[in-house]
Amino acid sequence: MFVLSILLLIAAVVLFLVGRGRETGGWKVGAALSAVAAVLAGVFSCVHVVRAYEVGVPVTFGKVGEPLTSGIQFKSPFTDVTSFSTRPVDLDMYGKDVVEVRSAQGGVLYADVTIKWAVIPARAVELYRLAGSEEAVQERLVVPDSREIIRNVFAKHTSEEGYASAREQIGSEIATLVKARLAPRGIDVTNVNLRNVKPSDKLQEQIDKKIQQEQDTERAVEAARTAKAEAERKRIEAEGIARANGILSKSLSDKVLYNQCLEAYKEAAKYNAVYAVPCGTDANGTPVIVDSTKK
Repeated sequence: MFVLSILLLIAAVVLFLVGRGRETGGWKVGAALSAVAAVLAGVFSCVHVVRAYEVGVPVTFGKVGEPLTSGIQFKSPFTDVTSFSTRPVDLDMYGKDVVEVRSAQGGVLYADVTIKWAVIPARAVELYRLAGSEEAVQERLVVPDSREIIRNVFAKHTSEEGYASAREQIGSEIATLVKARLAPRGIDVTNVNLRNVKPSDKLQEQIDKKIQQEQDTERAVEAARTAKAEAERKRIEAEGIARANGILSKSLSDKVLYNQCLEAYKEAAKYNAVYAVPCGTDANGTPVIVDSTKK
């Protein structure tokens, strides 16, 4: 715009000089219009509008100035303004952009991560020095730094922790480190979401084998535990029977048997005429009760 104003001013001077020696006033009118256009172009070259949710970084002859906030800003005609959007941006690293990582055991995992970031207006100058333009911020700063941190965090954990037991902890570590790395560079990271972690095909085979071995071991341990419990039950049962038999053998004396014989004789005599061999006097010493009604 400033160059245009210079050209219009030159044109106005030329038209004025040419028209000064002529009687027609068209040349002078043209010169006047060119001069007015040159002034307007010069004024507009000194005005820059920073749109809403943007911050501008002025550069004059290679010297970077203070950030320009949203609104109408006055500047030197020799100043270029580079704008950066302050709206949040989602960086999705999945699909073809998935992050390939390795665990502490060397297993290959694939991490799907989404990072939400935005430019810090007060640090726009630092961001300009590092990236140079809005388009380069993500490719030069956010993506490489985030990938490096994600790989380093996973490298401190085992494969099982990476895809299962410590995913929440790993996500928290990544978020903390990414924020700490990018904040001094003028980037505010508001959220880091570790969406999914998938083992590679080779690692998945190893995981399946390990699970199968653990299940086989658990079944073997359970079978041994069951057999031991059954053996213990049988031992306790045998000891109980042995103790019962011992108590019974001690309690069945001749006097006890004789009394039981008499009780049985009395009960049988209530209903039928009976005669009895005296209790304990047969050949084997066993009581015998005979029902006289049966021939």
